[in-house]
Amino acid sequence: MKVGFLQFEPKHAEPEFNINFIRAYLKTSTFDLLVLPELANSGYLHDQKDELLSISEPADGSGPFISGLIAIAAEHKACIVSGFSEKDEQKLYNSAIAVDANGILNHYRKTHLFYKEKNLFETGDTGFSVFTCNAAKIGIMICFDWFFPESARTLALNGAEIIVHPSNLVLPWCQQSMVTRSLENRVYAITANRVGFEKGQGEELEFTGASQVLDPQGNLLIQAGYGNIQIGLIDIDPSKAVNKKLNAYNDLFDDRLPHFYKNKRST
Repeated sequence: MKVGFLQFEPKHAEPEFNINFIRAYLKTSTFDLLVLPELANSGYLHDQKDELLSISEPADGSGPFISGLIAIAAEHKACIVSGFSEKDEQKLYNSAIAVDANGILNHYRKTHLFYKEKNLFETGDTGFSVFTCNAAKIGIMICFDWFFPESARTLALNGAEIIVHPSNLVLPWCQQSMVTRSLENRVYAITANRVGFEKGQGEELEFTGASQVLDPQGNLLIQAGYGNIQIGLIDIDPSKAVNKKLNAYNDLFDDRLPHFYKNKRST
């Protein structure tokens, strides 16, 4: 299975430009599963909710960005996962959509909002689910979800062999930390980050690039540069994520003892 990421710089508040860029950049590429960055339709920093509402779209595929993704997936006979700004009436969600030639495969709303995202977006309410693409079991988390090990663990316990991770990373720790997420869950992980700068809400952010694909042993299979637009593709075998054994005596999931993990903050 050929999987990977497209690392690029979504143009702020121009979803039509962004979907056209994605289509053109992928024109000669061949893949089975491709991951795009967080908020790939809209860009990241927005001063006002009304501004972002005007360029966001519902998760039903009726808008130009998601319908464009479906068309691109059909052209490539592939599955594409992308972050997007979702509009649900007057509510906004930092979301991701998985599509193929037949339409929508999965829809996820970001569970753990980062920093000033809380000024614009609602906390996600979809939970962590797993879907199938080309016989591989795939789960989605978005950017700051990586900081909470429960996100990846829940997806892995639900059967995910590949965790796809649309991101707009500004902190320096994620790429290395995802090695642990892959290793402790024995899953592939594809982090698709963006590059460039954006200004808004009184500050400027620089995004870290370094999109990557990790295998179930935490090995770095491929990584992009820190500032360049780049597609990264590699062949993997998702079945290697099924076996959770470390040795003849230890299985990462069978050895779990959840009754010891309760604490005063558990609900």
